[in-house]
Formats: sequence, C-alpha cells, structure tokens
Amino acid sequence: MAGQEDQSQDRLTRAFFARPVLDVAPELLGCHISHAGVTVRLTEVEAYDGSNDSGSHAFRGLTPRTHVMFGEPGGLYVYFSYGMHWCANLVCGSVGSASAVLLRAGEVIDGLEVARSRRPGVFDRDLARGPARLALALALGRDQNGMDTCAADSPFVVRKGTRDASSASKGAGVRTGPRVGVSGPGGDAAVYPWRFWLEGEATVSAYRAGTVR
Repeated sequence: MAGQEDQSQDRLTRAFFARPVLDVAPELLGCHISHAGVTVRLTEVEAYDGSNDSGSHAFRGLTPRTHVMFGEPGGLYVYFSYGMHWCANLVCGSVGSASAVLLRAGEVIDGLEVARSRRPGVFDRDLARGPARLALALALGRDQNGMDTCAADSPFVVRKGTRDASSASKGAGVRTGPRVGVSGPGGDAAVYPWRFWLEGEATVSAYRAGTVR
C-alpha cells in the first residue's frame, strides 16, 4: 500500500499541464509514462503551440481530428500518422489553446518483455525510439484518444521521474533543436527550436528535416 500511495503522490496533476507548452515540454523529460503493462522514461519530446504554430495540427482551428487538443490540459491526443502509425501527445495550456507535447521517444524501464512482444526483433534501445514506436510499445491507438490522464482511475499514468535512470552522476542535460520531419515555416530551426531531448541518451531518435508532401 505504501508503494501505491507514493505512486499516487508522484502522478502529474492537471496543474502541471495547465501551463505554457514550452514550460511543460522540457519538464516532461525523465518522467515515467505507464500504460498496458509497460513503463517508458521519456527522453525526447516536441512542443506544438496551436494557433501560434504552423507546425501544429490545430494551427487552422478546431476540427473533428483535433478537438481533443482544445480540451482540458492533461488530455491524451492520439492521432494516425501517414496512414501507418499512431502517435501520442499530452495536451497542455488552457482549454481552447490547443497546445500539446508530442511524446517522441523514451527508454522502456518496466514491462520489457511486454514491449518486446509488441515490437519483436528490434534492439531494446529501439523499442520506444520514435513517436510511432513509443505509441506501439505502450499499446496506444484510437481507443486511447481523448483519455484524461489526470483522472484518478486513468489507465494511462504520467509520473515524476528522473533525468537519468541509471546513475545520478551522469548528469544528462536538456538539449533543444528543430522538430523532426516538420516542413515549411514550422520547421524553421531559428523560430521553432521546440524539440527537447536528454543529452547522451541512446533512445533519442535521429533528426531528419521535413519534406513537403
């Protein structure tokens, strides 16, 4: 019971998410995300700022696809990418602002065998290396879209974690740079250096520039 109580106290509250996306995004690094028998420690994220950001799905306003982004902070926005993969975001800011943090990559720290069964034949480093792989490792898809991660009974849990899972002396710092695969003005590295990652982490995905589709 004591362990369960500690986990409950470590769970991120709505107040954590109800802040500007550029404050929330880097603070999610090192946090632990658990769902469907797997826990991932986040090592890479990207910030998207709704109508203020041409790279955001919500840049042009409310649509059936993006309505979750306009809802309560702490909501889970899961979308289908390029007709192949699911990707997951945590909604932040205020209701109506449609800002969100893409969960780009992480290290599987619990439920390793379960994650391996979902992504057979890959190195452990790659189980959640990239947003589609992370979503698959955590079994996230259409049914999880709109889930309230701050609800006490939510099966998707975000907890305070550590910037370094293996050694406190490693001292991994936060790096920033352009977002992966974003084309047009939203991919401008000088204007939107909104990808955040932990330096020296093997699970951080490789950068690639966006191309116009």
